[in-house]
Amino acid sequence: MNIESFFQHFSNAVSLGSLYALIAIGYTMVYGILRLINFAHGDIFMLGAYFAFYCLTLFMMPWWVGFIVAIGLTACFGILIERVAYKPLRNSPKVSVLISAIGVSFLLESLGVVIFGGIQKAFPIPDIFGKVVVIAGISIVSVNFFIPIIAIICLIALMYLVNYTKTGMAMRALSKDHEAARLMGIDVDRVISYTFGLGSILAAVGGIMWGMKYPQLYPLMGLMPGLKCFIAAVVGGIGNIAGAVVGGFVIGFIEIMTVAFVPELSGYRDAFAFILLIIILLVKPNGIMGEKLAEKV
Repeated sequence: MNIESFFQHFSNAVSLGSLYALIAIGYTMVYGILRLINFAHGDIFMLGAYFAFYCLTLFMMPWWVGFIVAIGLTACFGILIERVAYKPLRNSPKVSVLISAIGVSFLLESLGVVIFGGIQKAFPIPDIFGKVVVIAGISIVSVNFFIPIIAIICLIALMYLVNYTKTGMAMRALSKDHEAARLMGIDVDRVISYTFGLGSILAAVGGIMWGMKYPQLYPLMGLMPGLKCFIAAVVGGIGNIAGAVVGGFVIGFIEIMTVAFVPELSGYRDAFAFILLIIILLVKPNGIMGEKLAEKV
């Protein structure tokens, strides 16, 4: 492999890892507060991409307006899912909530096929994201530069919210003890809804960026990225935001670089994430940056 090919693959690994990190943060935030794996998160990612698609093609919005509207709609949809599917089961056994999450995932995928159709759609890429930049003989699509930058901005904003705002303090309190947080006057239901909304915003940003990097939309597009981002959250230490970011980059780099150095294995690229999951669960079950968490009752 020559140096140009290496840096080409490196840029792809960074952008893919950034996408995985964005989506994995949504998993880890919800788990950190509710000890719930929101298996519908990958389908919310899909909705964000479709909302942006229709804002740009059906309603002919400027791309930046369409993206903001799509992100807002996705956040509202994530909060609605929490209120309808998860809130009524707040005091139920964990397995009931898990089954509900799986059911919501299947429901969104099936509704996607009915409403959006099963035929793939081409995501409209704004000119600013579709330019090809040549650096030292290496051709890189400009969206590969924007994805890590947007991911960093989202991460900084999220860390500021979690660490320096009252809502963030309430979220951290809930992650420790629901009852103690309630006794301190925290509106638990509202904070949980905020958490789902924030996770859905990150999923929507990831979905839009994914649509521009891989411009093919279909109702099941969130299935495999959703599973990989769940694995990324586990690898990094589920419940830990920084761990989710680390896990996302680990998955992205392993996936891209393994195929780059051993192209004969390109047909098995999805399997690498699952192999890594098995290794992590055997060697370090709490993940790279995770801590042992007490089960909430």
